[in-house]
Amino acid sequence: MIRTYDDLLNMLDDQLMAERTFDWNEFYKDRNKKIPFFINAPDENLVSYFQQKMIQPQKVLELGCGPGRNALYLAQQGCDVDAVDRSTEGLKWGEERSKEMGLDVQFRNEDIFNLDVEKASYDLVYDSGCFHHIAPHRRMNYLELLNKSLKPGGHFALTCFVENGPLGGSSMEDWEVYEQRSLQGGLGFTPEKLQTIFQDFEVIEIREMNAFEGEDLFGVEGLLTALFRKV
Repeated sequence: MIRTYDDLLNMLDDQLMAERTFDWNEFYKDRNKKIPFFINAPDENLVSYFQQKMIQPQKVLELGCGPGRNALYLAQQGCDVDAVDRSTEGLKWGEERSKEMGLDVQFRNEDIFNLDVEKASYDLVYDSGCFHHIAPHRRMNYLELLNKSLKPGGHFALTCFVENGPLGGSSMEDWEVYEQRSLQGGLGFTPEKLQTIFQDFEVIEIREMNAFEGEDLFGVEGLLTALFRKV
């Protein structure tokens, strides 16, 4: 029986079980795969935020950190970083990288929706590639996590699929997700959609990611980057 709000969320989770059971451990096992974001380089937009002094965080929470390329960059900038992911293989890789680089990152193997965070404890929440894999009904929990974890005036930065972009980015409407019982590999977004979802935050910048070649920065076509501030 559906008696509570949590019952409803769990029912909708079950509707999209195939999405939730994707094997990220298997995905990260072969580190030699030609996956663009397997390089140990930070997002170009994240680097630009620091270079332009748009953010100066001390304590950072990264959601869906994978092997930790952005978490490690943040640690290099002197940040105290908590990096969360469900994949033990991804976190193992990140921990190995952090030891090789002599950096301290708190890698946490947890589901972001079960994450216990202290209220108003982070200056920055960073998400590179997690949000577009989240079903529409879980956005409410996502926003609750942002509002709980961020300090007043803190920043939230996001990198996600462009709608109908070269990397995918489905343009399906939210109700179609449940009709088809699929996110079609990841939902795509437009600046207008992001502004609607995060309407309680101040928009600092929304733009497409700049493409880069080489191993110093990660930048590819087909991703949208956004920086918001908690009002």
